[in-house]
Amino acid sequence: QVQLVESGGGSVQAGGSLRLSCATSAYTYSNYCMGWFRQAPGKEREGVAGIRSDGSTIYADSVKGRFTISTDNAKNTLYLQMNSLKPEDTAMYYCAADLGWTCLMYGVSRLLDKDIFDYWGQGTQVTISS
Repeated sequence: QVQLVESGGGSVQAGGSLRLSCATSAYTYSNYCMGWFRQAPGKEREGVAGIRSDGSTIYADSVKGRFTISTDNAKNTLYLQMNSLKPEDTAMYYCAADLGWTCLMYGVSRLLDKDIFDYWGQGTQVTISS
């Protein structure tokens, strides 16, 4: 069983930065896909950024150039650095994991598809004020 625990959310003003962390045991696996998703009230959960064990990354168009996904395998942690935050970034943010070589067979764009992920964290709230 893989555990995912997010932290780092909070309330900041527009233009500010936050770094989300996701502590996970997923890195004990050689092959994995990890992603950050967000869900605002009344909206569908959407993919924000994804990363695979082969180093491939992808970002939603709405966050390109502002957000950076990274991993620290030594610390078993997934990060999402969020800069130039906007009020529309307000949401609950979740990290997710899919393990094994199967996810590496998908196109990298699938990392933004919540349906390929088997494991989810409990979420951390991000609120951006204007």
